[in-house]
Amino acid sequence: MYATGKETRLALGSYPDVSLTAARKARDAAKLNKSEGRDPVQLRKVEKLKATTPDADTFKVTALEWYEMKLSGWSSHYAIREKRNLEKDLFPHFAARRIGDIQPIELLAAVRAVEERGTLDVAHRVLTTAGQVWRYAVATGRAGRDVSADIKGALTPHHGKHFAAITDPVKLGELIRIVRSYQGGPIVRAALQLAPMLFQRPGELRAAAWAEFDLDAALWTIPAARMKRRVDGKKNGDPHLVPLPTQAVEILRRLHTLTGHGTLLFPGERSHDRPISDNTLRAALLTLGYGPDKQSVHGFRATARTMLAEIHDVDPLVIEAQLAHAVKDANGRSYNRTTYLKHRATMMQQWADYLDKLAKGADVIPFKAAVS
Repeated sequence: MYATGKETRLALGSYPDVSLTAARKARDAAKLNKSEGRDPVQLRKVEKLKATTPDADTFKVTALEWYEMKLSGWSSHYAIREKRNLEKDLFPHFAARRIGDIQPIELLAAVRAVEERGTLDVAHRVLTTAGQVWRYAVATGRAGRDVSADIKGALTPHHGKHFAAITDPVKLGELIRIVRSYQGGPIVRAALQLAPMLFQRPGELRAAAWAEFDLDAALWTIPAARMKRRVDGKKNGDPHLVPLPTQAVEILRRLHTLTGHGTLLFPGERSHDRPISDNTLRAALLTLGYGPDKQSVHGFRATARTMLAEIHDVDPLVIEAQLAHAVKDANGRSYNRTTYLKHRATMMQQWADYLDKLAKGADVIPFKAAVS
């Protein structure tokens, strides 16, 4: 036989391990493949490679193998979500099926069952998970192609909702005044005051530890492990630095008299070893008349981003660095976030001073802008 102009030989086996009848059948099959433009030698190599993969080719075995392979590079939150997508929405339909036999219409039915629960965002995530499993199945010789690609256009489009955020100066001033008069407790009041002033992620704020703060230097250093990053970024990344305006330092010094004897700034009521829960600040805002459709805790980030850019004309790169977003140059290279530390310190003091003015009802310029 010849491939790319060179003679190749295909061993069919040795007698008597391979009978003459079996050898003739193998020879005829090889000739047929060759006549149809398929290289019998290459086909044999592919078969041998397939033989080195695990025998089990069910959807569940394939999915769990993919999951274990990827697990070390995921955050715990992402790993839990992927496992839930598999166990709740895919295994019940396909666990024992050979993944190579599953048809696109079957996968579509499974994903539409998720849609029918009214969770369009989850349906799209489930399809993404399924696609990754199928591509792994293709790579390991268990499936011929990724069937998830066939049904992407058949799902109901999902448009993600932004966190509710006030960007009108008058309304923001009203909120700041109400927050400062909060009577639910000094610890929660301090967290509510710092949330719009420092605009870090709610989880990063509520789990803050006193060891992270240098009040004399007016600096909060959030360890990489507590940031919203991939596993490698949590292990090897730089900490996120948050310059503290004088108003924040004052709040923190008062708070230190209450919780400074412990580890956490905002310890929970039931256990001082654990921070206040995710729901604590949301519930506090709700009691003040600000539900999730009006102003969310996470939405303070959008509030600051929008108003600093549109009203105060702050360089977007400085704002993004303060938000701990990836800041890149025109060539896609990430800047060192500490590069903007001096600029961010100036911006944070400017922002805190502005919130004070809004709370007093001064220097208010009507403004409306769409939150991106």
